[in-house]
Amino acid sequence: MKPMDRVLNGALKGIVSLGLTRAKKRPAPALPSAVFDHLAAPKADRFIAGFGSAPVLPPDIDKAAYYIAGYGENNPARGVIDPQYASALWLDDGSRRGGVLFLAVDAVGILNKDVNRLKEFLADFKIATGCRNIIVMSTHDHAGIDTMGLWGPLPRTGKNKRFMALLFEGAKKAAFAAYEDRRPGRLYHGNIRVPDLQEDIRTPVVYSDVLTRLRFVPDDGTRETWLLNFAAHCESLQGCNSLVSADYPCYLRERIRERAGAETVFAVGAVGGMISMRVEDEDTLRKEHRLLESTRRIGARLAEHALAIDNDRPLSPVIDYARQEFYVNVENPLLTVAGMAGIIEVDRFVLPGRDMPTIKTELTYMEIGELALLFTPGELFPELVYGGALPAEESATGQGPEVNPPILTETARRPDLVVFGLANDEIGYVLPPNDFFLHPERPYLEKGIDAFGRRHYEETNSAGPETAKAVSDALERVMGAVERAKK
Repeated sequence: MKPMDRVLNGALKGIVSLGLTRAKKRPAPALPSAVFDHLAAPKADRFIAGFGSAPVLPPDIDKAAYYIAGYGENNPARGVIDPQYASALWLDDGSRRGGVLFLAVDAVGILNKDVNRLKEFLADFKIATGCRNIIVMSTHDHAGIDTMGLWGPLPRTGKNKRFMALLFEGAKKAAFAAYEDRRPGRLYHGNIRVPDLQEDIRTPVVYSDVLTRLRFVPDDGTRETWLLNFAAHCESLQGCNSLVSADYPCYLRERIRERAGAETVFAVGAVGGMISMRVEDEDTLRKEHRLLESTRRIGARLAEHALAIDNDRPLSPVIDYARQEFYVNVENPLLTVAGMAGIIEVDRFVLPGRDMPTIKTELTYMEIGELALLFTPGELFPELVYGGALPAEESATGQGPEVNPPILTETARRPDLVVFGLANDEIGYVLPPNDFFLHPERPYLEKGIDAFGRRHYEETNSAGPETAKAVSDALERVMGAVERAKK
């Protein structure tokens, strides 16, 4: 190890120790168990739904410092391709329990502390509408303005308070617009395989290629509203980009609006691992600065698949859900230091008997009619959801899938479970423990290279190897609440 490496590691250890000392003053309180808000039978024969959206673009984008998120740090925005949006779907099952707001923001991710701030900002909306739950999702937009703080001129945060205020205002406008737009109608669920758009750049190659659509059709024959779910990073403009954009979801929404007259709320699934959209002739397009062309094509092609869904089935007008808060231990010293330095904003706790900081996050399990949905924090590796983890002889640790937690579709006992990632929190990558490999001398500080020559980048942006079990345990608690409620 070089002398500077030793100095850096020593400094990190010192800062982390100081952080742990401070964190011990905030012991982690016990968290209440989830309660499944269950309705045995529908109380109405129709859903009530509405759509709203609002642009989120600073008026001084050409003057103030705003940083593009998702790749290298200190990449100031130098212009705009298309604005980021906050899009909202209001959905009510007519049971008089209150509606649910699905809010999707074109952003790389929103930390749970800011999600809770946003929900507090929407307190007047909840009172005025009787809203009983708000789900805040990020599209994981790598061409959006930094909403977490990690991509500024380090060691200063990249999160701009004026932009966050603008984002909150846009979210509120979208929420109220969705409520004002509400109309009775039917909700349909359909899906389609999309075999030709994604790629998985980390072994094993596991991902869902299913595009899921919830389609609300109002009784009065007016404009439809779609909620789409698909597993792919929104990073088609890549790291060479310095212009603000919503990436391919912008062009997906435009094509659906043009072809079907429908408005769309787009959200991503289990994208860890790393699941991205395939770019044809990638090297040429990058050299010729033509990635915008491919991004537009990708959005339009995904929209065509959504338009081709022909297996719609109606859903019963019932929305039941359970929300579970839980703790995630943070082994990664870089994230600890970033939190201590104010680069990212998180509340740190310490669990009894543990010597590392922990953060609080949450997940929500929901049933809309016959359809099961899971809203999880962070970027889940698909093999944690669907299976397919590496066997012992191929994994970086030499351990097999037996050391991983149960896969989530089995825990939920729903093989058709639809997973929404980056929901209500961005906690980084959530990896299977049996392939969690760190650099032997600079863990978390540098990408490790395993015995097979594979690079382990995602670990450097993960809280640690215990995260997957924390998610799995939280879902197990939720499913226990579901079973009790249904009995």
